[in-house]
Order: sequence, then C-alpha cells, then structure tokens
Amino acid sequence: MKLLQRGEDAADIRDWPVVAACYEQFLTAFPDTPISPELWFDAALANKFLRNWQKAYELGRQAALRAGEPAGSPAWWNLGIAATMVGDWGTAREAWTNYGVPLSPGEGEIEDGFGSALVRLDPDGEAEVVWVRRICPTRARILSVPYGRRRFGEILVHDGAPTGERRVEDHTFPVFDELALWRESPAATWLAQVTAPVPRDMTALADAFDDAGLAMEPVDSLTFHCACCSHGALTTGTTALAGARDVLLAAPDEATATGILTRWAVAGAGRAWHAVHAKAGNPQ
Repeated sequence: MKLLQRGEDAADIRDWPVVAACYEQFLTAFPDTPISPELWFDAALANKFLRNWQKAYELGRQAALRAGEPAGSPAWWNLGIAATMVGDWGTAREAWTNYGVPLSPGEGEIEDGFGSALVRLDPDGEAEVVWVRRICPTRARILSVPYGRRRFGEILVHDGAPTGERRVEDHTFPVFDELALWRESPAATWLAQVTAPVPRDMTALADAFDDAGLAMEPVDSLTFHCACCSHGALTTGTTALAGARDVLLAAPDEATATGILTRWAVAGAGRAWHAVHAKAGNPQ
C-alpha cells in the first residue's frame, strides 16, 4: 500500500511528521489488521520524537493494549514516558509495572530511587553530558552544574535506551538522551574565579556548596569528545584541581553564592575568590 510505503520511506530519513501522518491515517481506517500493532507502536514513537506528548500518549495506549506479552515490551515503556509527560500517574505506574520495573507502592507522582546515571542534554545540539539522580524510570534530577542552558536541580525526562556509558573505577553508569524538561530549578548558574592553593581546598569548596544543597564545577574539569566516542564506553574519573580556576556555581541568587565563597575563603590560608557574574540564561 502506497501510504505505508511512504511512511516507511519517511522513517528511513527520520521525517517524523510524515511517518506520524501516514500511519495514523492508515490506523484510522484499519485499527486491527495483523500489522496494526506494529503501526500503533511506530505512530506513537514518531509522536514521541516530535515531542507531541498527548498524541504519543493516546497512540501509545493503543500500542500497549495490542503488544501481547507486556514484560519487556517497548510499547509499555514508551507509554510510561508519554503518561509521565501528560501527568497520568496511574497509567505511568501501570506501564512500568507491566514492563517489569518494580515500584514502591503508592499513587501519584513517582519519587523512587533509581540510582545515578548521566544524561546527554540537547542530544542533537550541544550534547553536554551531566550527572543525574534518577527518580523514576524516565525522570532524573541534574546533579552537575551544566555549562549550557540547563541548570542544576532541573528534572528532565530522558529516553529509555542508553546511548553510551561511563566507567568510574569499578562502576559503570548508563548515558541516556534528554527528551524534555519536566521541572525547572530555582538555582541559577554563576561564574566566578577562585584560588585554591592545594587540591583539598577545591574539594572543600565543592563540599561547601554540596552541604547547602547546591553544586560547584571547575570549568576546566569539562572534557570534550567526538560524537562517536561520546556514544561509546568512556572511562572517567575525578581530578582535584588547584590554583586559580574559573568555576561554575549553582545558587538561587548572588548573595547565596558569595556567602558560601566567603565562608570557604576565610576557612583556609591562601583561599580567595572574586568576579562573580551571572551566567547567560539565568531565570529572571
């Protein structure tokens, strides 16, 4: 059928609006043919890529109901993502449970512990990779201070299939691609220059921000990788820096940032800071 062939050709070049339109038109007329379960899934998937969450949710429900054995079915996983985005927590819980993800008993928003991971922000653009704490199968809170437009403390929705991994000592952490911003953060990002005579002084500064529920990142701790390497398995670690360094600071306002810096500076010989500036993109 020409309509389906057009949809398949569009999928090959990732033309998601055409994919969605072709498959949805077919399914309106033929919702339950032998190939319909796959087309419901593909139509929902196309709308996920388009960030059309209401459509991804509606089509995803139909795909999941026709998916057969639910355990491990990607139709249920994608329904979980879409239900999360539209705020249908009952369906999200049903989707994760059917897929095989254990959840703590309860109703409403899922706030479980799913461990540490990394998320590739703006995967088709700057593709900055940051540390996160996963709070459900598809949402994670940013723990790093991103260099780009995202901010510490924001909650993101990420895709389900890892697109790389990072190895730290004996531990391996998956890298997921960002899909959407779920909740903004009150923390702004600030730039400052600090002087840390020895590495433990820089560690003390990081600890001071962490103790306040905030974060600090030396700018020169950022590393850059080609797309191929970033999507592979990279071994990484933590390096304590010293000397004069530009740092990124997460804090709700300048007074909070300078207060932590001042207390840190007076607590150690040779420590100093100056030139705190708001980073472009801070909330107004």
